[in-house]
Amino acid sequence: MTKLTIAREKAEQGERLSLEDALCLYEENDILSLAAWARAAKERKSGRKVFYNVNRHINLTNICVSDCPLCAFQCHDGDSRGYLLTHEKIAVILSEAAKAEGLNEIHIVSALHPTADFSYYLAVIRQVRAALPQVAIQAFTPVEIVHFSKITGKSVEDILHILKKAGLTSLPGGGAEILSDRVRNIICPNKATRMEWMDTVKTAHRLGIHTNATMLYGHVETVRERMEHLLTLRDIQDETGGFQAFVSFPFHPENTRFSYLKRVGAWEDMKMMAISRLMLDNIEHIKAFWVMLTMPVAQLALGFGADDLDGTIGEEKIIHAAGAKTNTGITRTKLRQVIRETGYEPIERDSFYRPGGKIQNENGIS
Repeated sequence: MTKLTIAREKAEQGERLSLEDALCLYEENDILSLAAWARAAKERKSGRKVFYNVNRHINLTNICVSDCPLCAFQCHDGDSRGYLLTHEKIAVILSEAAKAEGLNEIHIVSALHPTADFSYYLAVIRQVRAALPQVAIQAFTPVEIVHFSKITGKSVEDILHILKKAGLTSLPGGGAEILSDRVRNIICPNKATRMEWMDTVKTAHRLGIHTNATMLYGHVETVRERMEHLLTLRDIQDETGGFQAFVSFPFHPENTRFSYLKRVGAWEDMKMMAISRLMLDNIEHIKAFWVMLTMPVAQLALGFGADDLDGTIGEEKIIHAAGAKTNTGITRTKLRQVIRETGYEPIERDSFYRPGGKIQNENGIS
């Protein structure tokens, strides 16, 4: 029996795949079989349900000390394009967000500002919690948490304790990119290392703070490094159980120092969606982030193992700075329509994949 035959049988039967299995399936390029196996794996997890939420993204600043070659969003302090949202501006954004029927999540990710201290970010969390007491706050990637630790001299654990007490409910999983030192030394040499990202999510999980997991593909990484990245995430999930969802992002090269690269196509997106579902057998939810993929491709991803379309978003700056042409927001009606067109059942969820939008945690927020 060949390695490919073994890999195909394991994928069809829902057995755990090895690194070599994943590479065999990737190289075979049988996208219809991958779709069928991934769709079956999705339906074993969540049946005919596909999730979405009513959320609002806020990007606090684009001024960053990391100067990552892969990033089109960042700029240096003093650049005319730079901004740092004031608390007054945030209040206006929250007031507008509160008008959205069923709003259940505020999602905050930003750059690593050179002078804004931790008290600013902590005040933002408290401000959101005071303005929207019923809404979940998913804020600050592991990269940002590491930055807060470095600028305060506090441990990552202490930073997470403080933010959780202020009202933080979960972390997005951004900044993972590819968990390879070789790759990170090229695309993001000045921000959190592979081990710092991993240690931060493990610490968060230990403290009862769930996170997402992510991958950015289609730049300087090899296919093997992609699969090793997935295995790393699977190992962390075996250890902690703290990942709520996995999100894969195709790299948008426009306006970055990798602008000579070409954005991978929908075929590659679907292969990675399906293989991610098959490899990450212990992560319940696989998200098709429509802002990155475009809505037609994200809709197609529901047939390749995805069971979540993220949410209404409202505003998004980071990906659009790199050339994304999608809208910055969408209505819940449109999201439900897109899901129903695939034959699946739309389920409006909160940050923890529970139907509805209210949160409840040890801080008494409900």
